[in-house]
Amino acid sequence: MSEPQETTRLTITWSKQADYALRTFLGAQGMKKGDLSKFIEEAVRWRIFHQTVSDAREAFADVSPDELQKRIDDAVEDARAKQYRERAKRA
Repeated sequence: MSEPQETTRLTITWSKQADYALRTFLGAQGMKKGDLSKFIEEAVRWRIFHQTVSDAREAFADVSPDELQKRIDDAVEDARAKQYRERAKRA
């Protein structure tokens, strides 16, 4: 079971056209008024994810696919080793 998330109130200002378009879209999807917050939070999370991916692609654009895979594999191996060591300390 997940823990209840702490929320924060946000006031935004945007065009009436965007507001109408979003509310019309949500209504057509069968969503209710309270679903607006959920929709916005999901949109923000996707935007951050896509920007992060775009930044990573740009940062590693000059790295060959083989070298990039090696770096990923090394990082995963290091993370797993660290996690294993932390578990061993707790046991």
